Amino acid sequence: MAKTFTKIGREINIAVKEGGTDPKSNPRLRMAFQNAKAANMPKTTVENAVKKASAKDSENFTEMVYEGYGPHGIAIIVETTTDNPTRTVANIRMHFNKCGGSMGVSGSVDYFFNRKGIFKVKAEGLDADMLELELIDAGLEELRQEEDELVLTCAFPDFGSLQKALEDKEMDVSQAELLRIPTTIKVLTEEQVEDVIKLIDRLEEDEDVSNVFHSMDMNEA
Repeated sequence: MAKTFTKIGREINIAVKEGGTDPKSNPRLRMAFQNAKAANMPKTTVENAVKKASAKDSENFTEMVYEGYGPHGIAIIVETTTDNPTRTVANIRMHFNKCGGSMGVSGSVDYFFNRKGIFKVKAEGLDADMLELELIDAGLEELRQEEDELVLTCAFPDFGSLQKALEDKEMDVSQAELLRIPTTIKVLTEEQVEDVIKLIDRLEEDEDVSNVFHSMDMNEA
């Protein structure tokens, strides 16, 4: 939970510095607020994060993306939010090296992934077919149901327009995020999967790491 709150706090920091403290005119801040609500982040903690980010002497966080290969040729992208890029890149390289992987240059594995916007809304009382038709013009690419929620997918450039369309409809958005979806996945043996998971776990435990994406078939994990 502490890791999640730290991640959201840094996202709020960047959102405020990019677009100000008014969520009505700052879609990135609205997304951070939605994720804070989904994570049950206390309201006072969210308010303090906004206040801290808007202070003149607040920390400056930078988003850095690193790419490389894990064990057995698995493509990996690591998204980070850091106040010290020199420290972060050294740590990420160390994680790769200690787990049998190798960091690559920018663009070395990015082409294996498509960046997508993902929204989750409560399905209760909604007509999924009708909603799908209504949101196509806003950039909706796919709508599917998972248990009691509808999962909506759009291309990265359409994230803002779909977010606004959902807000205009006063939809109960429980989660909003940008993901990197692998275009091809690689099937590994059980032992090979364990090798890759060791690296992913090390990366995710790093305080500066926001997200880790990979091309491993998790259905075999």
